[in-house]
Amino acid sequence: MTRDEILKAPSMPAFSPSYPHGPYRFIRREYLIITYETDPEALRAALPEPLEPAPGNLAYYEWMKMPDSSGFGDYEESGSAIVATWNGEPCNYSVQMYLDDEPPITAGREIWGFPKKYGVPRLKLTKDTLTGTLHYDEERVAMGTMTYKHHSLEDRLDRVRDGIGQLNVNLKLIPDVDGGVKVAQLVGYRLQDIEVHGAWEGEARLHLIPHVNCRVADLPVRRIVGGRHQIVDFTLPYGHVLHDYLA
Repeated sequence: MTRDEILKAPSMPAFSPSYPHGPYRFIRREYLIITYETDPEALRAALPEPLEPAPGNLAYYEWMKMPDSSGFGDYEESGSAIVATWNGEPCNYSVQMYLDDEPPITAGREIWGFPKKYGVPRLKLTKDTLTGTLHYDEERVAMGTMTYKHHSLEDRLDRVRDGIGQLNVNLKLIPDVDGGVKVAQLVGYRLQDIEVHGAWEGEARLHLIPHVNCRVADLPVRRIVGGRHQIVDFTLPYGHVLHDYLA
């Protein structure tokens, strides 16, 4: 394998890469998003400086079903995020994510710094209830439910699209070969080429169970704000560095 061949490899192992070069297109990605008010001290402990909490101490927990993802395939994902600001600009900060497919775990961590670990999330319609569950090491650690298509946002899909396209932020940490810190960055990205097939709001409930290795309950639920169900297409581009902790 020549130097040029090595430098062209999209990922490890170079002889059989885990994922191809991006950007990455997602078709009919389905979301269940439950926004809630959480404990301000827990929120601040999970949010890295210089990001600031947005008013209201808001977090959200989401399930995502990806049936058609270029380079990654068919998988499901679940995790929590914080509603925050970056230099006064609204953004979403990813706290933790759990999914059941190796390529997007590896790519997410290596490229954008997504806080991904292996878990078993499931999003399905059960009779009249949109239901999300997350199992970690065979134990259920999260369950969310929402009324199914009670309130359509058909007349506000432009606003839904604008919200999906706002700034998202991850904390990217990569160790050096000696165990020290090689990369410590806040990474920003914005989804592109967004098409919203449908969006609905409704009543929702969220149950989070404490677990030492899957700490979704460390952002406790104080008050449910509401649920959002949406189906969208978009392109995930590469990101950019907002803040370098080693600079």
